Amino acid sequence: MSFPRRQFIAGGAALTAGKMFGLHSSSAHAQVTLGDIKIDVVSDGSLTLPGSFIFEPMPESELLPILEKYGQSVDVLTPPCNVTLMRQGERTILFDVGSGPDFSPNSGILLDSLEVLEVAPEDVTDIVFTHAHPDHLWGLLDDFDDPLFPEASYMIGKAEWDYWMSPNTIDEIGEARVSFAVGAQRRLKLIEDHIEFFTDGDEIISGVLARSTFGHTPGHMALEVRQGSESLMILGDCIGNDHIAFAKPEWHSGSDQDQETAAATRITLLDQLSHQNMRVIGYHLSGNGIGYVDKMPGGYVFVPEL
Repeated sequence: MSFPRRQFIAGGAALTAGKMFGLHSSSAHAQVTLGDIKIDVVSDGSLTLPGSFIFEPMPESELLPILEKYGQSVDVLTPPCNVTLMRQGERTILFDVGSGPDFSPNSGILLDSLEVLEVAPEDVTDIVFTHAHPDHLWGLLDDFDDPLFPEASYMIGKAEWDYWMSPNTIDEIGEARVSFAVGAQRRLKLIEDHIEFFTDGDEIISGVLARSTFGHTPGHMALEVRQGSESLMILGDCIGNDHIAFAKPEWHSGSDQDQETAAATRITLLDQLSHQNMRVIGYHLSGNGIGYVDKMPGGYVFVPEL
């Protein structure tokens, strides 16, 4: 089997190449620079999920060899949670806010990760939500139900807002996700006077374009950051892992609310990302979530930058 074209053959070579491409890493975070834009990927910890949450709709006979190849358990998944921090000029922007203390015992460490970068909650000027699932939204409030980032303004896709704030969502989302809907509505109501909406193609911040990537949730958005000839895409969960989502993007995933639409989104997006040679940041992709998409026979592969 041939190695993907960006696979670094040794750790020393990887570090050298990373510096050449404007990426620096440490145990705390990874950093990318695009012109005057500085992007840090910081950890909110990890989740512990039953494998069936994702794998249940998939053909087991084909699934198991892929999981074995990637060293993944069919029973338990422990995906990382990679939050993106962008700084440009006077603006400090978070893309999603992590889980907070109420969703998963291994997550909710975003503030500690930001502290390593000497970024305090009051330094954050803007928060952009890719979608309103708990591990992306529930870190919004402190222990007193006050906004944890007191100086921030908020942005979310209009379709995503309309879905979660609909009075019908709690009844229609399905028993397994009722808590998602209750939690989203409670948190979003507390910021509804301070939130702006965007749609596909909007430049929501200078150099940041919204990209509709519906399916994982009804209004899920990715964000493309572009500076001159350089660009990267903040994926959120539209490509939710670095094994099955790449190897078999057409397969339905149990983690997606609209499985058919999500599969179509993955197929189109992976083709674009591999063709354009665009760097990505994935919320649940391995390591720091930074890398590229390579097209391989029969599917794709995630190639971590470091």
